[in-house]
Amino acid sequence: MSSARDIVIIGGGHNGLVAAFSLAKAGFRPLVLERRNQVGGAAITEEFHPGFRSSVLAHSAGPLRPEIIRDMQLEQHGLKLIAPEVAVTALSPEGRALILYRGIERSAQEIAKFSEADAAKYREFQPALEKASRVIGKSLSQTPPEIERPTTADLFGLLQLGRSLRGLGKSNTYNLLRWAPMAVADLVSEFFETDLLRATIAARGLFGTFLGPWSSGTSLALLLRAASDSNPAGSNFFAVGGIGAITHAMAKAVQQAGAEIRTGAEVIEIQIKNNSAQGVVLSSGEEILARAVVSNADPKRTFLKLTDPSLLSPTFTKRLQNYRMNGTVAKVNLALSALPTFTGLNGNPDALTGRIHIGPGIDYLERAFDESKYGNFSRAPYLEITFPTLTDPSLAPEGKHVMSIYMQYAPYKLKNGTWQDEAQRTSLGDTVVKTLTQYAPDLPDKILSHHIITPLDLEETYGLTGGHIFHGELALDQVFTMRPMLDWARYRTPIQGLYLCGSGTHPGTGLTGGSGANAAREIVKDLKARR
Repeated sequence: MSSARDIVIIGGGHNGLVAAFSLAKAGFRPLVLERRNQVGGAAITEEFHPGFRSSVLAHSAGPLRPEIIRDMQLEQHGLKLIAPEVAVTALSPEGRALILYRGIERSAQEIAKFSEADAAKYREFQPALEKASRVIGKSLSQTPPEIERPTTADLFGLLQLGRSLRGLGKSNTYNLLRWAPMAVADLVSEFFETDLLRATIAARGLFGTFLGPWSSGTSLALLLRAASDSNPAGSNFFAVGGIGAITHAMAKAVQQAGAEIRTGAEVIEIQIKNNSAQGVVLSSGEEILARAVVSNADPKRTFLKLTDPSLLSPTFTKRLQNYRMNGTVAKVNLALSALPTFTGLNGNPDALTGRIHIGPGIDYLERAFDESKYGNFSRAPYLEITFPTLTDPSLAPEGKHVMSIYMQYAPYKLKNGTWQDEAQRTSLGDTVVKTLTQYAPDLPDKILSHHIITPLDLEETYGLTGGHIFHGELALDQVFTMRPMLDWARYRTPIQGLYLCGSGTHPGTGLTGGSGANAAREIVKDLKARR
């Protein structure tokens, strides 16, 4: 059986939904095909223990582009975002806690308890970071330019970037050009002397990457994220109902705009004839013809699994095979009978309403990374934690809590054994709990259930090739005009009518919707030109 559509979008993650909305508003009728039984991709809320629901993978919003929230009217579709005053609480093994707030001055007052000099520097660092990342922020909503034959639009975009760069002034331009290729450890050391503060800010440039604080270019990842939120402590936007409430609201907006969404519809092949995408084939055998196919899957899955690689040039295939996307993040969700007691917080639950950082120093983070380089998951890992039930009690039974934990570094490829071995999964969970027990000694007694997601689970269950949560490394050679690769960073592909809209394209920095919005703009141009 076959049917025909304007546009088929493979994958109902947030970028696919943003693209579907934009295409529907432009007058097309896209069909979104989602392999799992709910939309959302990595932005989903699921029950993992009776009565306990969690943002299973992503637990904070990118932040979403404000214009996407506005245009999709997500708040009218039920979305309620939460931004606690506390941005991040960093804990040390010695029982001290550094609390950074949304407000810079209040954060500086907390930093002063560690170092008056660092408090003064923090007041300087935020505006310097904001200005240095401003030009990058301009580029996030642009289509990367054609390198060899730039169009008029490309030249205009580059002119705008040039004006933004010139508007920074000499000092801030110098900062941007010098900071981007730096190791983030060097950048934070230029400003701060307190190791806990250095590590907390540096971690923002490491999250989700196969890089350590002394790796070149990690400051660029920090700048990319600062372009969306210049608070040095990072973003702390959550959603009532868990992160899946965002994609649930998006799905409502998409359907209202005139697009169709089908869940439980797994695409197993992109049909290609005469180097042109003709449609897709589902695992059920159904064929769906389309004028255009848009893949929200990662680049490797799109070209090496859903299409016939022999149809691609050897150069393209080789570059794609060398595109780095081996994940290094695991996720642990805990159902708790009560809130654990953290040393250094004096029973202050408000300190736990933002993100919690476990990674007390630069060398600690580097040692955690070192283990992963040799195929072992870190025995003293860097952790990012949230307690979503503190701001949204509906996620657990009364008085009980959900603890959402990102664990880094856990390499996709293990030196000894595989993630299919249940002993590896158990050992990872035990390592996370053991690490946390140094900071919350009563945690083990309050655990009702573990939910452990390894890098292999990220690939097999959630469709993230290599277990990489960003569809590819955020590194100097894999951003902007080189994401996913040089010559093919404009959402188009070597196959006519086949496009990419996922995080493996520019800007690809997380749950912002940027890749989906940018891709839709280019697709609309092409389809209107072909009418």
